[in-house]
Amino acid sequence: MPESSAIRAMFGQIARRYDLANHVLSGGMDRWWLRCLIKKVARLQPTRIADLATGSGDVAFALSRKISSAQVHGLDFCEPMLSEARRKLADGAGDPARIKFSLGDCLALPLPDNSIDAVTIAYGVRNFEKRAQGLSEIHRILRPGGTAFILEFTQPWLWFRPFYYFYLRFLLPGIARLATGNRHAYDYLVASIARFPDRKNFAKELKEIGFTEISHAGLTASIVAIHQARKAPES
Repeated sequence: MPESSAIRAMFGQIARRYDLANHVLSGGMDRWWLRCLIKKVARLQPTRIADLATGSGDVAFALSRKISSAQVHGLDFCEPMLSEARRKLADGAGDPARIKFSLGDCLALPLPDNSIDAVTIAYGVRNFEKRAQGLSEIHRILRPGGTAFILEFTQPWLWFRPFYYFYLRFLLPGIARLATGNRHAYDYLVASIARFPDRKNFAKELKEIGFTEISHAGLTASIVAIHQARKAPES
């Protein structure tokens, strides 16, 4: 697993160009993946949402726009990324009365037990230094009956893997260097995607933590997947 300090420093270096890089490197598909995530969360109409590894805040802003009754708390352990989110908030990207951003490490979240209706995290679980610990923290802060929504890179369909990994290994790092000036950060991205479990095996990890009603949906030849997992209601 990656060291948290190294990940924090890496994201700090690319914070100002993070959004641009996501749009360029995904060919704009990241916007559709975000819409798919928000649509799933909105079906449940949660009022207390924690958006973990919030980065520059795009998920938090989209949740707030789609779910008018929601209070959204974005947390990230990288201050430069949070600065970008707060800048967007100040520029009118969201309602300051319903969105806030705070420093928070997913391995030790500064939130009470059983306090959140829904947790969202996009492209963050792959970066946990201790994945089981981070998933346990998500489970802890959810109220009984609450739901976690995890958007993450995964292993694509078998027929698509040769094309996908050719792009990741030989094309993406060079494009990333042009977009962000930091090729090494995206060398890490390639390695982290390659070692992350496929949808079924990640679902098993969620079950081991104690989540129930686990489902997963692959998007764009399963380049990414949305896992939905519920904390069991109190009996």
